Amino acid sequence: MSNLFHEILYRPLFNALIFLYQYFSFHDLGIAIILLTIVLRLILFPLFYKGAKDQAILQRLAPKIKEIQTNHKNDREKQSKALLDLYRQHKVNPFSGFLLLLVQLPILIALYRVFLNGFSVETLSNLYSFISSPNSLNYLFLGLIDLNKRNIFIVAAAAVVQYFQGKLSAIKLNKPFKDLTAAERMSRQMIYLGPILTILFLYFFNLPSAIGLYWLTTSAFSVIQQMIINKQIAKQTL
Repeated sequence: MSNLFHEILYRPLFNALIFLYQYFSFHDLGIAIILLTIVLRLILFPLFYKGAKDQAILQRLAPKIKEIQTNHKNDREKQSKALLDLYRQHKVNPFSGFLLLLVQLPILIALYRVFLNGFSVETLSNLYSFISSPNSLNYLFLGLIDLNKRNIFIVAAAAVVQYFQGKLSAIKLNKPFKDLTAAERMSRQMIYLGPILTILFLYFFNLPSAIGLYWLTTSAFSVIQQMIINKQIAKQTL
């Protein structure tokens, strides 16, 4: 399993990063990380887009879901059938958020291993034959931020972008918290929970800012994606 993970995720990502560093990033590892993140998100865009769109629609369907659960609280079979009919009608998958996590987690682990293992002579032996090995690597992003070390500015920027992503994803409601459904409460809580988890993960776990830069870039990509989704959903009548 370890060898499979190495060959399917770690090694391709490592080679892609070195390739972008050599030819497209002006020998700035930070720029290479941003480019790699954008490439990954573009490749996975259909999956991420479908998942994020499903979650946005499910949040707006929360009142109807609650109504079905209330009307059929004594008949699980009818409740399940009514919910499935609702999901089918609006072409959504209630498990899409979980699938998104399953996709992101292995990539994040592989990237973490890339930066944790570093770029020594030993790790550079993982390069494919058609990828040339760099003479040296510039770890200073824009000549200012050491990507090997934790950086408070990268962490803060990632948390702020995560907050805006949560705001865009959340249902806009004008009622007190106690009157919200479970889905609506979760949506509102995630606005603040996302940034808190980002700070805990990146700062208090003392992760290198290379991971933070990836997190920041993928969150910024998600903000743009969510803006597009929200505009499309606004044109639809649920």
